Amino acid sequence: MRVNPDVLIIGGGLAGLAGALHLSKKGLNVTLIEKSPYLRHKVCGEYISNEILPYLQWLGINVSELQPSYISNFEFSAENGKTARTKLPLGGFGISRYTLDNFLYEKALENGCTVIIENVTNVSFDDNIFTVKTSQQVLTSRIVLGAYGKRSNIDQVLARNFIAKKSPWLAVKGHYTGEFDNSLVALHNFQGGYCGVSVVEKNIINICYLADYETFKKYKNIDDYQKEVVFKNKKLRSIFESSTPVFEKPLTISQISFDKKSPVENHILMIGDTAGLIHPMCGNGMAMAIHSAKIAAELVLDFYSGKIESHILLEKKYTKEWKKHFSRRLFIGRLLANALTYKTFTSIMTTATASMPFLLSKIIRQTHGSPITIN
Repeated sequence: MRVNPDVLIIGGGLAGLAGALHLSKKGLNVTLIEKSPYLRHKVCGEYISNEILPYLQWLGINVSELQPSYISNFEFSAENGKTARTKLPLGGFGISRYTLDNFLYEKALENGCTVIIENVTNVSFDDNIFTVKTSQQVLTSRIVLGAYGKRSNIDQVLARNFIAKKSPWLAVKGHYTGEFDNSLVALHNFQGGYCGVSVVEKNIINICYLADYETFKKYKNIDDYQKEVVFKNKKLRSIFESSTPVFEKPLTISQISFDKKSPVENHILMIGDTAGLIHPMCGNGMAMAIHSAKIAAELVLDFYSGKIESHILLEKKYTKEWKKHFSRRLFIGRLLANALTYKTFTSIMTTATASMPFLLSKIIRQTHGSPITIN
């Protein structure tokens, strides 16, 4: 079967679904290909900055229907137990990917989007037309958005630079029941990594940490690693020991790359993690992923209306807008991530921000954006 939508989106996470909602709302024929069925959990911090709320509302997404936690405070702790705390400049909310992705998926279907649950095996671009092959069919389109996550077989097909490199990072995520301040998102440092903690819907605690693989591989399993490394931070130890796991076992992903990636590859506009967008130290990757979909969707609409006259010009404009909105935030995120690997710096920073909370607030502002405006 051959399908010819106006826009074909590869990947049905936050960025892909937001892009599908935006474009279908404006009348374009959208097909989205996702390799895995909904509902499902994903490794994610599950905190979203309120900067994205105006756009979600414009898309017809009423987040309050999902009963999220409402987050207004941020806490940071060093491995030695020193802690700093401040108000978040904009605040945010906690919602699981399990719930939010499925909610967006159902809205996309209501908007008339076609969603195909298959694996993409090849993408090519010739004579201004994309040909996308899945395990069962061939689709063609003038526009393809790449929204398939941090790494995929498609990256190998496209011969992207980062895919051949080994990454030093893996991530572990679990949901728990217990007592935790609903208004708080916390980031706790430990040797070789850092851990985010916040509450999502139904008072479930989401705990997700990023770990250096070289440190992790010295231990037989996750439990041993947590007891010997993660629990050196007494704040984290207390949270884990006072919480009860919801999952039978934690979710894990490895080979997480935070290398720079091009926002355009083989004429595909990359959004969300596929563009190398979400660094954990930026603190609000879910909002950034959705924002990138907005930028791409608006330019695609300009392309179809004739305001952007060629695919090459579309790619240049998207790259320019992507860099304008995200380059600085990603740069700061990488700097912070590197700095936090040094115990002395982390201790000094925590001590300084604990006595002067405005410093911590200033750092947060460097990695967060302003409320998104709707044209």
